[in-house]
This record gives sequence, C-alpha cells and structure tokens, in this order.
Amino acid sequence: MGRLDRKVALVTGGGAGLGEAIARRFHQEGARVVVNDLRKESAERVAGAIGGLAIAADVSDPAAVRDMFGALREQLGRLDVLVNNAGIGGHESNPDVARHFNQVATAQAAELAAGGPVRTHWDVTVNLGDEEWQRMLAVHLNGTFYCTREALAIMGAQMSGCIINMGSIMGTSGGAGAPAYCAAKAGILGFTRSVAREVVTRNVRVNAIAPGWIESAMTAPLGGMKRLLELQTPMGRFGEPDDIAWAAVYLASDEAKFVTGQVLSPNGGWHMSQ
Repeated sequence: MGRLDRKVALVTGGGAGLGEAIARRFHQEGARVVVNDLRKESAERVAGAIGGLAIAADVSDPAAVRDMFGALREQLGRLDVLVNNAGIGGHESNPDVARHFNQVATAQAAELAAGGPVRTHWDVTVNLGDEEWQRMLAVHLNGTFYCTREALAIMGAQMSGCIINMGSIMGTSGGAGAPAYCAAKAGILGFTRSVAREVVTRNVRVNAIAPGWIESAMTAPLGGMKRLLELQTPMGRFGEPDDIAWAAVYLASDEAKFVTGQVLSPNGGWHMSQ
C-alpha cells in the first residue's frame, strides 16, 4: 500500500520543478493527482505521465482559482491534500535581476575577503517598482490564500484535509537582494500558522515547507554564486527536488496526523531553528 492511497491531491505549479517532483511522488504513493500550472502544456505533460488531471489556471486570479476548484469538485468530488507550490523567482522575464544578484554578492564577498570596506551595495528595495512588488505577492501570497480559501470550502464539509504551503528559507532567515520574495514567503508562514489554528476543529491540518537552496530552474541563474552558497551550507551542496517531494509526502500522509502549524525546512543546515 502507498502512503497516500485513495487521497485526492491538488498541486499548484505542478508542471515543472518542485511541483512536478511532488506530483510524481504523490502518484507513486497512491494519490490521484490534479496538476495545476499556468501553462496548459506543462500541466498536461505531467498529468499525462502520472494518470492525473490537468487544470491550467493563474493562482493570482481569484476567478480562475474558483473555476479550477469548481472543475475539481465536479470531476473528483473531494479534495484531501492541497499543495500551494506555485511561485516565481522574479527573474523569469528579467534576466537582469539574476545578473545583479550575482554581481553584487560576488563583489561583496571579495571586498569582505580583502578586509573591507564594502563598496558594492544591493540597492534593490530603493529601486523596486510597484508592479514587481505586487506581482511577487500576488502569485505567492495571494495565490496561497485564494487556493486555501477554495480548498477549505471542500475540506470543511468533509471534516478532513491537509494543506501544505510552500515557504522558503528566505521567509525564515531573510536574504539581501530579494525583499519582495522574502516578504511573500514570510507572509505565507504567518498565514500557515493562523489558518492551522483556525481549522483544526474541522480536522484539517495546515503546514509549510521552507526549502533551502534546491537544484531547479529558479536557482539555475545563480551562476558563480552557487559555489558560495554551497560553502555556506553545512552539507556542502544544493538539495534535489525529491528532497522537498518526500517532505510533502510525509506531511500529506497519516504519519503526520499530529503535525499542524509547523514549518519543515529541508535545507542542508543552511538555516537552523526550533
């Protein structure tokens, strides 16, 4: 028997990266998986490989989210697990973001190694545009809220369910050069704890995963910065998408039946808490 036998799970942003890894592991553990992605072809590719259902929708659009959950309810009738994974790094349509991050981090490391002073500055927040800020929060934080709200309409009536929100070490420790991303991820962690307390009486568990540095399309543009980050990580390497997928399997399974309002952080020791 699989650890998620007979469970129906929806994974947002499941067409690639961490979401795809989670969708595939959920399927292997017996779940019926609904794969959401902004790109229809990506959702269909993953869903087709695991015998799941593909639904394309922008999680930052409340009407699109409402329609997605309506289709899910109509076709499957229930929802046992929601994984709020959809997200952006901010560099998808602007390679200058990643380039600036690499340049500043590398320059500051060299200046510090030489004994200082630091003459290269981030200056990200002072130059951050309204649209960039709003888009980051819309996808990560608003999307998590919209999907959770719709999921609870189903899970509450069932008196059962599990929600897993994707945070980040950037939301727990903070990180220079990414104020919008860090704010969105920190907001998700606070949202997780609040909702966990609220819905526990309906037998719904809500937890978060805060990944460390993981090999993915989001971290691919880091370039030479990758080695510096590996040196800062006690395990000396980046994680793999499967490291996050297995954490999600655990939180979604009955093995975690006494776990709610928690943040599980597979990060190789880069950030330690609790």
